[in-house]
Amino acid sequence: MPESATPATPVTFPPAFLWGAATSAYQIEGAVREDGRTPSIWDTFSHTPGKTAGGDHGDIAVDHYHRYRDDVALMADLGLTAYRFSISWSRVQPTGRGPAVQRGLDFYRRLVDELLAHGIKPAVTLYHWDLPQELEDAGGWPERDTAYRFAEYAQIVGEALGDRVEQWITLNEPWCAAFLGYASGVHAPGRTDPAASLKAAHTLNLAHGLGTSALRASMPARNSVALSLNSSVVRPFSQDAADLAAAQKIDDLANGVFHGPILHGAYPQTLFTATELITDWSFVEDGDLALINQPLDALGLNYYTPALVSAADAETSGPRADGHGSSAHSPWPGADDVTFHQTPGERTEMGWTIDPTGLHDLIMRYTREAPGLPLYITENGAAYDDKPDPDGRVHDPERVAYLQGHLAAVRRAIADGADVRGYYLWSLLDNFEWAYGYEKRFGAVYVDYATLERTPKSSALWYGRAARTGTLPEVQSIQ
Repeated sequence: MPESATPATPVTFPPAFLWGAATSAYQIEGAVREDGRTPSIWDTFSHTPGKTAGGDHGDIAVDHYHRYRDDVALMADLGLTAYRFSISWSRVQPTGRGPAVQRGLDFYRRLVDELLAHGIKPAVTLYHWDLPQELEDAGGWPERDTAYRFAEYAQIVGEALGDRVEQWITLNEPWCAAFLGYASGVHAPGRTDPAASLKAAHTLNLAHGLGTSALRASMPARNSVALSLNSSVVRPFSQDAADLAAAQKIDDLANGVFHGPILHGAYPQTLFTATELITDWSFVEDGDLALINQPLDALGLNYYTPALVSAADAETSGPRADGHGSSAHSPWPGADDVTFHQTPGERTEMGWTIDPTGLHDLIMRYTREAPGLPLYITENGAAYDDKPDPDGRVHDPERVAYLQGHLAAVRRAIADGADVRGYYLWSLLDNFEWAYGYEKRFGAVYVDYATLERTPKSSALWYGRAARTGTLPEVQSIQ
């Protein structure tokens, strides 16, 4: 029986359930200087010595910009019914301002047409961390004006693709953009300013609200607008009051800072208390919360591993072992009195513990947090050290087991009353994994980085069978 399942849990998924895969523009497209595209913060960051493993960058990535037709055909061969991809802002609007470059938009028009021709539902993410460098030079996400620039960009893309794309996501994982980009500095733009990171979080919330309104004004009413949060499943090390307080602090910084204003129109008061020595939050202006708190059509949840935290003791110096990269600076402003612990169990190549119960818990939390709001798992997956065998096949039984366990957790959540309408495997292809360069392989499809040849792994074949049947095959069923 699959992990996380029970004898009473149905093994089939609803007939309309979407079986998808996800990618992001900078991680796969390449062609960074073609058709008018200009640098994003990730171009700048990855070309800065010492910022990425091996000095890797996305100049070519896996060349999806030129190979998208083959990649779509591959998805269709696997039986996928949905594909979530992101738009490169600087490919569409090179300076982050002004009119669109039609050559950039034309690429996404062609991609959408190719997906629809193969019966694959496109889901567009407007922002997956690749801010145009000129907007960063003007202040980046801590600068309030960036939210208004995002709304203009959202309108441009909505007008161009809204007639054919029904599923829209404003932002992907704004927590990473704010706190890895501006607090710990392990992501672009590499700044290490706790106060700026909290301002960035608010501007991202404002961008989501303004972008949602811009999309709705520029597209047919039938279209769905959502955002994707990498909400943490935060567990206290013990039930001691100090550990419970530590878990509350991290929950506010990981989750409440976004879902508070977006879903409920208010930041948690405990967040203000935790960060009062860093900022007075005076950057939140009158009317902002109303602009942010736009009704959503769905919510995307990204999940990889839970967090286990406690109050720090005298021997610890603050949260560092949190799974978000190595830095002398914390991505948790105001939480130097919290320690992260490695949760027990098997781990992926990222060092992240495999725990499908966390995905079930996350789904059920948001079923309670936002009753009636449809949910999608917009990212879930694992990195392993995949290699072809002598025959050129790529067997990844660990990833198959990972997917089976987590999809069983999704199915159990549906049985428990959650309205989960789709699952997007991260990732379709091995690709540029941000600061880890090309060292970590998340793809269900193996990419030979020397030749760019694609080879579906065992997990891709297993997942394709699940997509075609609506059931979860046995782990050993794909050889």
